[in-house]
Amino acid sequence: MIGRILYRETIHGVLNYVFGKNGSTILGFQNTISEFGTTPKFFANTLHFQGQRHDSASRYAHITLNLPHGEHLDDKTFYKVAKDYMDEMGYGEQPYVVVRHSDTIHEHVHLVSTTVNESGTLINLRNDYHRNVATQRFLEKKYGLSPSPGTKVQRDLPKYRLPELQLSVDENNGTKFYMQDVINGLLQKYKVRGFEELARLAKPYHIVVRTMTHASGRVGVAYGIDNQKQYNTQFINGYVVHPELSGPKLRTIFEKYSKSKLLPMHKKRLEKQLLTTFKLFNNIKTEDLPDVLKSYQNIDCQLLYGRNRQLADFIIYDKSGYTFKASEISLQHDWPNNSRLSGDQSSETHIDIGSNQFSLEIKKLIKNAFYKSYLGTNKSKELLSEFVVNRNLKDLLPLIARTEHYSFLNHYLGANNGKMLPKTLKNRFDDIRAEFAKTESKREIKKLEIRTGLIKKVLEKSVFDITNDTNIAFYLLRGLGLKYHHGNVTFLNSGTHSIPLTLQGIIPSNSDEAYISTGSINQNEKVLEMLTADDSTKAMDLNPTSFFLPTLMPELYGSMTKTFRTGYEKKSLKAFHKAMEGFNILFEKSPTDYIRLFNARGFFFEARGDKIHVASIYSKYPVSVPLRKNTNEYLSSLKNLDDVLKEQRTAMDSIKKQGRGQLKNLWVSYLMEKQWYGKVAYIMVYEGIQPNLHPETMEYHMENGLREKLIEMSNRKVSAEQASLLRKSVYAFSSLLGGDYKEEDVFNGFKDEFTDYSKYKSLFI
Repeated sequence: MIGRILYRETIHGVLNYVFGKNGSTILGFQNTISEFGTTPKFFANTLHFQGQRHDSASRYAHITLNLPHGEHLDDKTFYKVAKDYMDEMGYGEQPYVVVRHSDTIHEHVHLVSTTVNESGTLINLRNDYHRNVATQRFLEKKYGLSPSPGTKVQRDLPKYRLPELQLSVDENNGTKFYMQDVINGLLQKYKVRGFEELARLAKPYHIVVRTMTHASGRVGVAYGIDNQKQYNTQFINGYVVHPELSGPKLRTIFEKYSKSKLLPMHKKRLEKQLLTTFKLFNNIKTEDLPDVLKSYQNIDCQLLYGRNRQLADFIIYDKSGYTFKASEISLQHDWPNNSRLSGDQSSETHIDIGSNQFSLEIKKLIKNAFYKSYLGTNKSKELLSEFVVNRNLKDLLPLIARTEHYSFLNHYLGANNGKMLPKTLKNRFDDIRAEFAKTESKREIKKLEIRTGLIKKVLEKSVFDITNDTNIAFYLLRGLGLKYHHGNVTFLNSGTHSIPLTLQGIIPSNSDEAYISTGSINQNEKVLEMLTADDSTKAMDLNPTSFFLPTLMPELYGSMTKTFRTGYEKKSLKAFHKAMEGFNILFEKSPTDYIRLFNARGFFFEARGDKIHVASIYSKYPVSVPLRKNTNEYLSSLKNLDDVLKEQRTAMDSIKKQGRGQLKNLWVSYLMEKQWYGKVAYIMVYEGIQPNLHPETMEYHMENGLREKLIEMSNRKVSAEQASLLRKSVYAFSSLLGGDYKEEDVFNGFKDEFTDYSKYKSLFI
C-alpha cells in the first residue's frame, strides 16, 4: 500500500473531484453529525469553516491510499484501514471523509480532511512523509497487505513507456498519467530552473512542453506528446495533468532553485574540475569528452552540436541535481572552443605526460595505494610513516593496477603497449615514497604534540580524580593511544617519535586490558578537547559512538570528576539522541511512538515547564538535554502527554529488572540498527547480551537478516583465538565513524557490508 499526502489552501475543488468522479463510493464520514448520514454538501461546509480558522497554505489535506495492482479489499475493510491510517497520522479527531474510486486498475481511496483543529491551531505535521511510510508498514502487517518500498529511491526514468500513437488526448489510455509520471520524476531527479530546461529534459521521453504568457503576466504551461509522425497530440494544460505541475507552481520551484546560495559554489567546483581535466590532456577529441569527464571527474555530460556538426555547447548533469550549460559555468572560459578540445576526427585523445597535472595523478595513485594497503594491515605494529618506508613498488603494484584511475590513465596515454604508465610509476616511486613518509612523519609528530599537550591540560584542570587511583595517568595515556617511558611520551605502536613529559605515579599495567580501537581513541581525544576547551561556547559536536566510551574505558571514565562527567554526558547524550531519531523513521507513526521507541532503548522524557528534556538510565549522574524546538512542539501536541510520560517509569523499571540497564545492551542495539548483524550475532550468542529495542524494531531486524546470522553463529564453533579477534571487532569504533577510508582494526570474518540508504529531500507528488 502506498499513501500520498497533498496539502491545499482551498478545499472545494478537491471535494468536487472526489465526490464527482464516476463510480465513486462514499465509504463514510468521521467526526461530523453522523458516520453515514452526513451529506457531501454539509461536509464541505463543515470542512471549509473549520479550515478557515487558520491562514496556513496547508490547512486542508488530500490523502490517497493505493493498493498494488491485483490486490483487493472490500469496502468495509478498506474503510477500517482508512480510519486506522487517520488515527495513526493524527487526524483521528478531525472531520474527514473516505471515498473509494474505481477509475484506475489499482484500488484506492481518497481521504479529505483539515489540518486545523477546533481550537484554530494546526495539527503538528512534523516528519509527515516518514510517518506516512511508517504507518503504511504498520497497516500492511496488520491487514496482510503487500509491502511497499520502505524508502524513496532515485531512479532513471523509463524512456520506453511511450503511449500509443494518437491524434487526440485520451486520458483513459494513460497519456495524462504518463506525463504526470515523467514530469514528476524529472522534478525529483533534477533541480530545474526554467521551462526551457524542463522541455530539454522531457524531450527524450517524447513530451513537448509549451508555455503561454497571459495578459496579466501569468505564465501557463501545457504538455503534449510528440508521436514522431511530424505532428503532436493535443496539449493538456499543466493543472489538468496535475495541480502541482501548473505554470505558477513550477515557477515557484524554478525561482527557489535559481536563488539558491549554493548555486555559485557548484559552478565554482565544476569550473575547477574542468580546468583540471584540460590541464591533464594535450588533446581531447570532442566525442571522447563525455567519457573523459565521466571517468576522470565522475561528471555526466551531453554534447550539443550546431551547424556543420560543430560543438556549440555541452550540458553537465551535476551530482547536486542541477544541470548547467558549459557556457554558464564561467564567463572567463569558452569551454566548447578550448584549444585542447579538438573536433578533428583524425586526432586522438592523449594525456600530456609532461604536465604538472600528470605528475599529481601519479603521486595520487601511489599515495592511495599506500593508504589502502596500510588500512588492510595490523596498525597496532607500526605507524603509517614506518609502513611507507618499508614497502616498495612491487608490494603496491597489484593494488594500483586494479584501480579504475590506473585504467583511465593507461587508456589515454596513447599507443605505448601499456608500458608508459608502469615505467613512470617506477621512475617516480622512490621520490614520492620519501616525500610521503616525510609528510606523514611530520603529521604524526604534530598529533603526538597535540595529545601530549592535551594530557597536560587534562591534569591541570583535574578532569580526573587521581587521589585514590595512581593508575589513572596510565589509563589516560592508553585512552589516547600513547605510552610513557623514561620521561617521554610515544605512540602505543611505535617509539620512533617521542615528546618529553614529566609524569608522577605512572604504573605500567601488565594485565590484558580491553581492546581500544583507533576510532574510540579519536573519539576520546575529541571528548577531552571539548572538556578542556578554553572557550566553552565553541561548538564541538560529538559522534554518537562517544556515548559508549565508558564501556571501552571504564577505569578512565569512572574516575572522571562530577563536573566534567556531567558535561561529557550531556554532549554525548545530545549526539546519540539525534542519531536515534534517524533510526526511528521506519517505525515512528506518531508522537506516542516517538516516546515509546526511545523508552525501549532506555531513554525517557521529562516535562520541565514549557520544555521537554530527554534523559537515559545509562548516565552516572542525573543529566538531560532539552529537545529541539520542533521536536518539543511535536511531542507537546499530544493531548495525553502527561499520561504517556507517566507510563515511562514502567518501561524503565522493566529494563532494569531484566538486567538490561547497561551500556553494553545499548551497544548491541546500536550495532543492530546499523545492520552489522554479524557482530550482533556474536555478542548475543557468545556474550549473552540482549538488545534494548522495541519489539517492532526487533522483528524488523530479525526478518532483515539477523535471524540467519544468529543461527549461523549458534551452529558455528569459534576458537579462543577467533573469539578474541571477533570481540575486538565488535568494539571497534572506527568502522562506524564514516569517512573516505573505513577502518577495520582487526580481521572480522563476520562483517556485513553496511549500506547507507541516504535520504534526500526533493519534490514529490
